[in-house]
Amino acid sequence: MGPPPRDVVVLLAVVFVTFSLQFFTSTASLVRILRLTPLVYRGFLWQLATYPFIGYGDASLWFLLELLILFWFGRDVYSQLGRKHFWRVLVGCAVVAGAVAVAAQLLIRTVSPQTADLIPPFSLMQGQRMLLTILVAAFATMNRQARIYLFFVLPIEARWFLGLEILFAFMGFLASRDLAGFLGICAGVGATYLYLVSGGGRRGLRQTRLKIERWWLQQKLERTRRKRGIRVVRDEGEVKRGPWTH
Repeated sequence: MGPPPRDVVVLLAVVFVTFSLQFFTSTASLVRILRLTPLVYRGFLWQLATYPFIGYGDASLWFLLELLILFWFGRDVYSQLGRKHFWRVLVGCAVVAGAVAVAAQLLIRTVSPQTADLIPPFSLMQGQRMLLTILVAAFATMNRQARIYLFFVLPIEARWFLGLEILFAFMGFLASRDLAGFLGICAGVGATYLYLVSGGGRRGLRQTRLKIERWWLQQKLERTRRKRGIRVVRDEGEVKRGPWTH
């Protein structure tokens, strides 16, 4: 498919560098204030936009595998969306997911503060995990009939990955009890799907609004027809004129 997109390479480099910085004492604090943490309630609102670009996890081969999968999906999604919509999807949907997760965690802290303090929030959706969630959802939405080999063995149509992402996140929730992170992943998948289905941007939102208005008018006319007993005559071409018509 030619050389990899520069934006995708830069994205991988940022995730890898920030992942490495967490293991050094002098830079670990910088990484912590860029991740999504309860500090967002104290005014650290930039975390809603920075957390997906901060590498997360232990030093293992699994992290490198996540970067490889991120590259595969990122390259294809970038080639289909272009630079502008690629970054709109990544940043916009990540912010929506983060806002939903923060709202959920705030509700949990209000209802059960003891539980909220015991369970570290947002671990399921930190860093490359949210990027993977959004890019896989974008690929599955735009290439519904494409075939993806799950675990490199099991062939599955891409459209099923929208539900599989939710299922995997739920399994992660059962292990971590991170309800806010689970809801954030669900919101990320949903926001990505809605953005791409609507066409993206103002034009897509306008088209969605027009479709809703047209449906509403059709329902209103149908109710009026049934109420007044109006018989609708559909146009089937040119009307034959009789000797009594002018």
